[in-house]
Amino acid sequence: MNFKFLPTFLFFLLVSFSQIQSQNLNLQTKIAQMLMMGFSGTTMPDTLAVDLNKRGLGGVILFAGNVTDPQQLSQLTTQLKNTAMLPLLISIDEEGGRVARLNQNNGYEKTYSAFKIGTQIDSMDTTMVWSSKMAGWLKSGGINVNFAPVVDVDVNPLSPAIGALERSFSADPMGVFKHANLFINEFSKKGIVSTLKHFPGHGSAMQDSHLGFTDITSTWSDSELIPYQKLFSQGFNGMTMVGHLFNKNLDSIYPASLSYNVITNLLRKQLGFNGVVITDALFMKAISDNYPFDQVIELAINAGNDILLYTTNIQNNHSLVDSIVTIVMNKISEGKIKIERIDEANLAIAKLKQRITSTEKNYAVDQVPEAYTISSYPNPFNPVTTIAVSLPKETTVDLKAYNITGELVREIFKGELQSGKFTFAFNGTELPSGIYFISMIAGKTALHTKLLLLK
Repeated sequence: MNFKFLPTFLFFLLVSFSQIQSQNLNLQTKIAQMLMMGFSGTTMPDTLAVDLNKRGLGGVILFAGNVTDPQQLSQLTTQLKNTAMLPLLISIDEEGGRVARLNQNNGYEKTYSAFKIGTQIDSMDTTMVWSSKMAGWLKSGGINVNFAPVVDVDVNPLSPAIGALERSFSADPMGVFKHANLFINEFSKKGIVSTLKHFPGHGSAMQDSHLGFTDITSTWSDSELIPYQKLFSQGFNGMTMVGHLFNKNLDSIYPASLSYNVITNLLRKQLGFNGVVITDALFMKAISDNYPFDQVIELAINAGNDILLYTTNIQNNHSLVDSIVTIVMNKISEGKIKIERIDEANLAIAKLKQRITSTEKNYAVDQVPEAYTISSYPNPFNPVTTIAVSLPKETTVDLKAYNITGELVREIFKGELQSGKFTFAFNGTELPSGIYFISMIAGKTALHTKLLLLK
């Protein structure tokens, strides 16, 4: 074995979350696991590759601009997962209607809005059919978290961020619960984690938190908690997204997303939610226009959020992951954030990822290939490509990379694999431009594929 590449080799063996939970992750990586970020373009930028592979970024959010067609989406998510230091949360907003990142413009279909499904049609069969269809898109595209359903009650049909966009199922809290429950079940069947939003309820708001401070003190009522209460009582333990919503009766100082009283006391303790709590995007103007960047991070973590959401991984031409990790490390040293809060969040995230990984593994094993194959994409590549192999039966696999002179440059994997389809990342960051060959010995079968690294 070429010991120069031993760390890369070990990275590919980190496939089970029981191992992840037992790893003694360093503090910087634990903080990075609490971050989810977006990026520009339809391919993985180098900056994101470093965030994933070197810094341990825990999650990625995709938007319509990241997707051109189903095949490109599948290739992108495979590359993201295989580049990541640890198993990765890949999320998207697929509510249906106006907020559907997979749509008729990038190879999918136009979908019904939540309002049309829950109020105008109000058919359990229709909800299940459309939810199942969208869940299938996410599953085949390699996405494992959906930032939906919206469980805001349609209190104000003109609410600019909810009612006016037909994002609420119903003005009846029980109607919201009924359709949201069906929606969640269909996504769960495909192994997709759902996310309830926007706690404690955005449906009455007269403002849009994307655009500025949003005060729901005089419009919000306890009935907007009913969908959450009902779903939690049935065992929902996916994700809950907390909105940037100010209600002085719940917290006289901070909006919900930065409020210990709303997240830890109300959501966790009173309502009994035991899943992962995530903020709404923290660069929305309700937050960014009213609170300093570093204070937002401190407040959000201390309030009880497990994941902080950002729509970009770059700020001022610098890694946002690196900036936030540095800020949190400093605040820990100053006693403003406790390490126990970081560990608590990481445990919740690890449990969720373990569930996702187990589902994805079972899904892959069910699809047994008919022949041995090996391929790569993208090709040419820079600096990371994905090696995809198919195995019709359980066998010993030896996967290696050679340069054009026949010199061994990387031992990618060696060990027993079940039948199925498997992917491995090949990172050429430390290699010069040129032609490389990937060799796979699977039992008595030998296959090869040629790669071109262009820098």
